[in-house]
Amino acid sequence: MVRICALLAGLALAACSPVGAAQEAPPAPASSAADTPATDPDSGLTLIDVTIVSGAERHSFVTELADTAEAQARGMMFRTEMGDDEGMLFPSYAPQARSFWMKNTPLPLDIIFIGPDGRITNIEAGIPYTTESVSSIGPALAVFEIRGGLSEELGVGAGDVVEFQLPE
Repeated sequence: MVRICALLAGLALAACSPVGAAQEAPPAPASSAADTPATDPDSGLTLIDVTIVSGAERHSFVTELADTAEAQARGMMFRTEMGDDEGMLFPSYAPQARSFWMKNTPLPLDIIFIGPDGRITNIEAGIPYTTESVSSIGPALAVFEIRGGLSEELGVGAGDVVEFQLPE
C-alpha cells in the first residue's frame, strides 16, 4: 500500500512539472513593479505617502491605507508600536461625521480628523484603550492616526494641511 501511494505521489508531481528543460516560463504580466502598490508586511494594507504641512514644515509618513470596512474596523487594534514616520489613514469617500474608539488598542494614538478642504479640523491626542468615542468637528474626508503625542511634538494642529493621494 505504501509503494502504491509513493508511486501515485510521484506521478502527480511529474504531471505538474514542466516537460523538458527547453520549456519557457509564461510571459510576465504587462504591469511593472512600479504599478503595484507597496503593502505593509504585517497588515497587508496598501502603503501610501501622507504629508502634513504645518507652516513651513512638511512632515511625511509611510501610511497604511485602511480602505475597506474590515480594515477600518480593525484599525490599529492589538498593536504595541508605531514609528514616528508611520501612520494609518481611514478615508471617507464622501465627507461625513466620523467617530472612533480605541477598544483593544494599547498603543496611544493621535487621531487627526481631516475636513473636506484637506485641513485638520481637530486632533484627539494620545488616545489608548477606551470604548469612549472621539469625534470629528464637522464632516471629515479622512481620519489619520499617528503615534500618541507626536502631533504636539511636531507642532501640528487644526488648520494644517494633510496631503495624500488615494490609489485608483
